[in-house]
Parts: sequence; C-alpha cells; structure tokens
Amino acid sequence: MQRLIPTGEAARPVAFAEVPQPVPEPGEALVKVEAFAPNRGETFLLEHPRPGLLTGKDIAGLVVQAAADGSGPGIGTRVVGHPAQGGWAEYAAVPAQSLAVLPDGIDSARAAALPLAGITALRLLRTAGSLAGRRVLLTGASGGVGHYVTELAVAAGAELTAVTATPARGERLVELGATVVHEVAAAQGPFDVVLESTGGPDLALALSKARPGGLLVWFGQASRTPVSLDFFQLLGGPERVTIQHFHYAGAPYGADLSTLVSLVERGRLHPEIGRVAGWERAAETLVDLRERRIRGKAVLLTGGAR
Repeated sequence: MQRLIPTGEAARPVAFAEVPQPVPEPGEALVKVEAFAPNRGETFLLEHPRPGLLTGKDIAGLVVQAAADGSGPGIGTRVVGHPAQGGWAEYAAVPAQSLAVLPDGIDSARAAALPLAGITALRLLRTAGSLAGRRVLLTGASGGVGHYVTELAVAAGAELTAVTATPARGERLVELGATVVHEVAAAQGPFDVVLESTGGPDLALALSKARPGGLLVWFGQASRTPVSLDFFQLLGGPERVTIQHFHYAGAPYGADLSTLVSLVERGRLHPEIGRVAGWERAAETLVDLRERRIRGKAVLLTGGAR
C-alpha cells in the first residue's frame, strides 16, 4: 500500500512510499482511509522527523477488517477515527475504542476534520466547567480548536472573546457569536475563564485579564516560544488565579467522537474546511497549513471518499 512518509525537507515535507499493509492488534480494526486531516502541530514534527515517524491522527473511512476481539464496528461500517499514528496511508490500524460510526449524512471529508481539534475542544470545555453566563477569553483562536471552542462555548451561554490575528478567521468567529480582538492586550477583562494556547509573552498578559479567583487553562504553545512569568510583574493584578495545564490526550476517544458526530448531524457543530484536495497535493498543503495560509481545516482524500 502507499503511505506518506517524512522527507525532512521544508519545501516538500512528505513523499509517497510503498509499504506493507498494517497488521491490526486484537483490539484494532483495519480501516481503508478515505480522507485524513493533518494538524498544524504535525507539520512541526516533520521539520526534524525522528526515525520511524508515522504521522496521521485524524481519519475517516471504511472498516475492512473488524477487531479480532469482537469490539467496535463491523466490516463495511463507515467510521471516523483517531489512531495514535499512521493515518496518512491507504490503510490504518485503529483501536476499536477510538472509532465512531458515521451516519450517511456526514461525508468522509467533514468527518476527518473532527477528531483532534474536536476532542480537544470538548475536553477543554469540560475542564473549564459550566460556562453559562461566564466571560471567557480564548487566545490563539485561528485554528480548528478555536472554531470548535467558540461554537460550543457560545452555544453553552458563554460571553466569549476570541483572539486571532487573521481577519478572515475573525469574521467567521464573529458569525459564531464571539467578540473578536487581534491581540491579547485589546481584550476587555476581567474574565472568569482564560483558555490560553499561544505561550510566549501572551500567557502572562492573558493571566492579567483574569478575575480574582479565576481560572487559566493552558492548552498549547502555538508561538513555539516558552512562557516567562515574573512574580513581581503580577503584583497588583488578579489574585488567587488557578493555572491549569491541559493536554487532550487520553484514550478511549470513541465516545467523544460519537458526541462530535451527533453535534454535526444535528446542525450544532459546523466543521470549517479551508481546503479539500487529493493526497497527491499533501506536500504543498502541509506547507500552507504550517504557514497559516489555510483557514480552518485541510482535508486530503486518498480516493473513493464519500
């Protein structure tokens, strides 16, 4: 079968290779991949790929071999999945507990745009707690997580301010019900909850926007710059703010994927896809994703997607 593998080249980060089809473990199903969605974080891994790196965590396709232990969907079932690795290929072995069944009304491209960003948004908002009537600041709102958090938080009754430097993305977030600013300094606090994903100097600035006794959930470092906090600089600012480190990972993912699929099916969540292309355009798409030239998710089709 064909698989995309890292090249280590900035301008052409992946290339096709002919490799053996994966052999599933007893609790895994073999999925014929119809569509996959690369994430911006994966483009960073491709800059200096470790030996044996197999990228690909967001896929949709068809089960062609059910899990040998009897768990999960059967042969012929359309699914969305979140494997630990290896999704940028014709076939992927996926834990049965990290799959969700797709209804006929959701095509593979939309489904593939859900897993990592959608699961992150769901789990992030659960960490934040009840949002009805609360003021929320979301930094780094330009990507898929920002879109899903905004749509879900506003629907839950939050008054959300989103920070994005991208005007086109800002327009979409306004449509979803957010107040949009283009830098953290412009956000009008105080906020009950701060969801911070850029790191660098933005975390300290976002922290200063929290109310006394508020919560800051740190879930990313998109700036790729470490955070620096100065105790004395924070004197006179909000007191007793809790800083909570967050990472979405922790299988199984199937229940959250089913929730996301249900939300899309009921018209309560709308994946934003900025590019759908054949996977022969993977290299250029990954570069454009890394350089933020794609608004929303990028989805690549292996052929035969529905």
